[in-house]
Amino acid sequence: MTVEKKPFETEVSRLLDIVTHALYSDREVFLRELVSNASDACDNHRYQVVSNKSLKDEAREYQITLSVDEKAQTLTVSDNGIGMNHDDMVSNLGTIARSGTAKLMEQIRKAKKAGGDGTSLIGQFGVGFYSAFMVADKVVVTSRKSGEDKAWQWVSDGKSGYEIDSADKENAGTDVVLYLKKDAKEYLETIRLKHIVEKYSDHISIPVMLGEEKLNRGAALWQRSKSDISEDEYKQFYQHVAHAGDDPLLTLHWKAEGKFEYSSLLFIPTLRPYDIFDPRREHHVKLYVKRVFITDNCEGLVPPFLRFMKGVVDSEDLPLNISREVLQQNPLVAKIGSAITKKVLGEIKKMADTDDVAFKDFWYNYGQVIKEGLCENVEHREAIFDICRFHSTHSKDEQVSIADYVSRMKEGQDAIYYLAGEKMDILRSSPQLEAFKKQGVEVLLLNDMIDEYWLPAVSDYKGNTFKSAIRGAGDITGQSKPETPEEEKEQALAGQNDLTKYIKEVLGVSVRSVRLSKRLTDSAVCLVTDEGDLDANIERLLKMQGKMETAYTRILEINPDHPVIKRLGDMVKDGSAWEESSVTRDMVWLLLDQARIAEGDPVLDPAKFSERLARTMEKGLSVAA
Repeated sequence: MTVEKKPFETEVSRLLDIVTHALYSDREVFLRELVSNASDACDNHRYQVVSNKSLKDEAREYQITLSVDEKAQTLTVSDNGIGMNHDDMVSNLGTIARSGTAKLMEQIRKAKKAGGDGTSLIGQFGVGFYSAFMVADKVVVTSRKSGEDKAWQWVSDGKSGYEIDSADKENAGTDVVLYLKKDAKEYLETIRLKHIVEKYSDHISIPVMLGEEKLNRGAALWQRSKSDISEDEYKQFYQHVAHAGDDPLLTLHWKAEGKFEYSSLLFIPTLRPYDIFDPRREHHVKLYVKRVFITDNCEGLVPPFLRFMKGVVDSEDLPLNISREVLQQNPLVAKIGSAITKKVLGEIKKMADTDDVAFKDFWYNYGQVIKEGLCENVEHREAIFDICRFHSTHSKDEQVSIADYVSRMKEGQDAIYYLAGEKMDILRSSPQLEAFKKQGVEVLLLNDMIDEYWLPAVSDYKGNTFKSAIRGAGDITGQSKPETPEEEKEQALAGQNDLTKYIKEVLGVSVRSVRLSKRLTDSAVCLVTDEGDLDANIERLLKMQGKMETAYTRILEINPDHPVIKRLGDMVKDGSAWEESSVTRDMVWLLLDQARIAEGDPVLDPAKFSERLARTMEKGLSVAA
């Protein structure tokens, strides 16, 4: 066969330059990544042997072997796992399936700005193999896939591209040969290699051998007693299983016994994964059955709103000899998943109650993801609410829990009021809050995009309904006797009917209606939403996503006690406002624009807004003169 010469994908070339230069300071992690890849290959083969009866004769004692050739100046990492064929090499070694180089560059810049070097990002971006080029001028991968007779060889200098050719290899598995750079000869030293394996890979279940010596203990850490495990051992295992360089923010290790048995060793990363908000992102909690690796993304094992979790779950009861797809449909997976969710939420709640600093870091990183659970996980919704935190009018700096909010509700108040928007400073200064502030009624201020999605799905919290502060006529439950529609109509007609009629005539279809406000105390006007309409903020989101073209027209509320509104009322009464050229028409439009600006919305017509503002200012200056 003719040797195939292929260029790297553009992203691979850029990434290799990053790995070789930007991440140069902690090069020893290359061995962690290669040993982890070899361990995964052995785990995958072990699963295939157990689940596929036709492969039962391929059972073997798995091993990862490090070998040094001082004369050739090479370090080889070998395994007898699943192996690769031609297509696997092209897919796994010539492309980057999920890294996103632009995002990696951004994360590296952030890490450097924070005083780090970005080394911990290698494994997170699924590009661990390429770390070999930090220490090697050339890498040769020879592999034979289990169940196939033909072997293949992949060769690259990490710069110009790679070559693939057929090869000779007696047994299934993979050999990765690194031709070390002149300044990387330390990785030929036995003591150096032993130290790196003990540091990063001590808990890998597959034996890692150097000559006749086993370098790792190889015990399943999650099966050991918590009292026998040090914090450093937990940390090293976390860094192995998560391909991470940070410390875990929270470690959860427990064994469940009873109707079904399983062991769990789970971690919450301190650093937020770069793709945490990608809806396609899957969790990376590895599922084992009786110490046999099954998969690292079993659907139903961990809910999507906990997809940042890393670690291992090992079941004693799930069957081994079925496919991953069928296994995921096993009802026991759902039961284990529910138990894990309950345990994790309970431990996060403990952290919230006992370690305020750690919990604030957690909520900053994962709060928006946790709130997704309010939409999709009814079973654990109350427990999710227990750890949710929100901004509110009660405090400028500290976020509050729903339980705290309910404890401060006024006598007779049966609604949890909220105001949703994009920017916190705009929310805090919103005119819609004036009556709430005056009467001491707390309002939640919601500026996360996910807030507009869980709110429609959640009707109440322990009998207290969620109610938008901009909906309805502005009555604050329990603070005043609500008026009947007839009383409200009479009130609107009393003395102000001409003014509301005039404003509606000027604005036309730009507003649904004009009415006197019960919520304004200081501002002249505000825009509100009718009870049956979408909340204003979700309208904005739908329009941004191209899912809504025409927005609902809103109701303009006016404050009858405001000097501008009073003056307008006088001008309507004496007839001067009805003149076609009257400045009052400009003032009415400016009031509408003012209401929109206060909510963070653009004015309806910027050119006309400027003209009206200029005319009004000119009129005001002439009167002052």
